[in-house]
Amino acid sequence: MAKVATMTSEERGLTARVKQLGSFFADVRNEMRKVTFPGRKEVQATTVVVIITVIIFGIYFFLIDFVINSGVQWVLRHGK
Repeated sequence: MAKVATMTSEERGLTARVKQLGSFFADVRNEMRKVTFPGRKEVQATTVVVIITVIIFGIYFFLIDFVINSGVQWVLRHGK
């Protein structure tokens, strides 16, 4: 008489999770094949854009802060 291999529900759940994990890593590998990385010139160009933008925003916020601070100081001096 042959033995019938029976799996408990816990073993079936573990097997399903292992298969899902394998499927997940296969999907990750397939997606990583689609990834393209920027070249040196593109990285340099975007870096320059970011630096210029940061400088412009820094100057803008400095001016706004200066104007608001001057206005508050004027009100405090002349508000009495």
